[in-house]
Amino acid sequence: MTPRDAAVYIGVKINTLAVWRMTNKYGLPFVKLGKVIRYRKTDLDEWINKNVSTDRAE
Repeated sequence: MTPRDAAVYIGVKINTLAVWRMTNKYGLPFVKLGKVIRYRKTDLDEWINKNVSTDRAE
């Protein structure tokens, strides 16, 4: 999926997603084919599941 689709899917702004990608801040997997960035839904689902917090403090 496109970066815009991925941002909507995980609930962040597209610019936030770009910063995370450039800094590898959260280890969000992506595929780069030349200049084209894509995200696989299965990778996003796995990333979400790994980052689920059970801590009630926010």
